[in-house]
Amino acid sequence: MIAIVDYGMGNLRSVQKAIEKIGQSAQIVNRPEQVRAASRLILPGVGAFRDAIHELQRLELVDPIREHIQSDKPFLGICLGLQMLFKKSYEGGEWPGLGILPGEVVRFPPSADLKVPHMGWNTLEPTGRIPLLDSIPADASVYFVHSYYVVPSQPEVIATRTTYGVTFTSMVARGNMFATQFHPEKSQKVGLQLLTNFAKI
Repeated sequence: MIAIVDYGMGNLRSVQKAIEKIGQSAQIVNRPEQVRAASRLILPGVGAFRDAIHELQRLELVDPIREHIQSDKPFLGICLGLQMLFKKSYEGGEWPGLGILPGEVVRFPPSADLKVPHMGWNTLEPTGRIPLLDSIPADASVYFVHSYYVVPSQPEVIATRTTYGVTFTSMVARGNMFATQFHPEKSQKVGLQLLTNFAKI
């Protein structure tokens, strides 16, 4: 069963519809026992880092999410769901994340040439091959909406990079844990292929 974590800050229905489009079923969950029962887990997210972490804590979902990842069951973080995996974020202050990966979340540097948030289509630059990128071209374009990006302390977890003024990490992978800064559910054919690959793991 693919479970999509509902903590009040994700475009859950869009993710669920994308999963259904590839012929899979997905259940929206918000209780610890539901997360623990999931064979595959998706953590989406749109909004403020601090509020998202607070809601996960309030709903007692932090430990079940960590346990799922530590057991190496397939996990996919999307956008804010990527950022929360890291130790801390500097969005509107300094806030602790889930601490699953060392590193931090920082804002795009100010530039007269770049609009923030980074919104729209941009290209993935793979650092190697991982199962989630099977049958996806090396220069595939995907859809982004974000003002902050992750800076991993461990380069080996970086699966793809993308350039927007700076070159930033757009996807991470470690074992069966994957997370994307872009939105697969908004990335049309490429996004559906990525979700298909996730469902096969």
